[in-house]
Amino acid sequence: MKLDNPRLEVRYVDDPESLKALIEALGSVAVIGLDAERASGFRYSHRAYLIQIAIKDVAIYLVDPEGFEGDQWAKELGSAMAKTTWILHAATQDLPCLAELGIRPTSLIDTELGARLAGLERFGLASLAEVLLEMELAKEHSAADWSQRPLPESMLTYAALDVDVLFELWGALEQTLSEQGKLDWAMQEFQHLVGFKAKEQAAEPWRQLPGMSKIKDERKQKIAASLWLARNKVAMEKDVAPGRLIPDRSIAAVVAEPPKSKSQLASNKQFQGRASRTMLDLWWRSISESEAVELGEEERSTDFIPNHRSWEKRFPEAHARLTATRPLIVDKAAELAMPVENLLTPYILRRVCFEPAEDVAARMMLLGARHWQVEICAPLIGAGLDLALAPPTAEA
Repeated sequence: MKLDNPRLEVRYVDDPESLKALIEALGSVAVIGLDAERASGFRYSHRAYLIQIAIKDVAIYLVDPEGFEGDQWAKELGSAMAKTTWILHAATQDLPCLAELGIRPTSLIDTELGARLAGLERFGLASLAEVLLEMELAKEHSAADWSQRPLPESMLTYAALDVDVLFELWGALEQTLSEQGKLDWAMQEFQHLVGFKAKEQAAEPWRQLPGMSKIKDERKQKIAASLWLARNKVAMEKDVAPGRLIPDRSIAAVVAEPPKSKSQLASNKQFQGRASRTMLDLWWRSISESEAVELGEEERSTDFIPNHRSWEKRFPEAHARLTATRPLIVDKAAELAMPVENLLTPYILRRVCFEPAEDVAARMMLLGARHWQVEICAPLIGAGLDLALAPPTAEA
């Protein structure tokens, strides 16, 4: 069945009166379907430009943050929403932009994560709707500019469809997870997501440009920093995505072979982007004045461990532990029919192998593993660590 239009009435919320009606409706329900649309790739900000709220058997509300002044409206809406359980798809994409408005969950369900734990091969909303509900959803506006106003009818329809199927989708997933004995695991994962926070920007984000980890020349590092900072300043002022001015790969190309003149910069075919030539003076000035940029020490977080690809030569004992342990986790994930990263993140496994502890379970909990992950994986990791310590078997 092709779902071209929402099955519930769609109500646009962009003034105090319509907001009041939505808040009153939220007061009588325990669960809502939720989604948010950003303008990633178009705007500097990652804020929500549209919030979709589905109330089962009632309506789909499209909340337009652009219609309100100040933050009181968001406080009132967030307070009402906090009393409900949210059903979202790919929650980590939406939670940060909602948090930016002060809207945070107290309970949630993530259908994408549920699908991963259930062992489904495809996790996208449209794919799940097709497989589990035999419904075909339109996805033609998934990369649209949601900051534009007015929003065309086709985009509003698309936005409403994103929450139209969430209740049925979770119903199907809940039954599947229950039959597989994984429902409790899923609920632990969902509770963990309630506290999700987006990773904070690095102190020197220019270091994350393509290929920068291999650049040790301080002059080139300063050029990268200067160009990144200049681009970021313009992007912030114009509220436009930095990559729309000049892409990261263009900065990396300039850093790899620094130009000796403005004309040489202009002739670099890899230096692209809508502002690569219109703001050429700024970019050249950033390069020519880059020597004045002060560089900080390359960041090393308190939980930093060396890249595991270097372990075999630099940390052979840690390499042996990881080599012995990882196959056990991979095999278990295959047995449970789920991606290995959902059974246990590579980060936790590597930390335990690099810095082993006598109490593996306690160490895993300290690193953020959930109880169900500890219950399944701690014995496997313990066995792997023992295997790595065992003396090699003599050949016959």
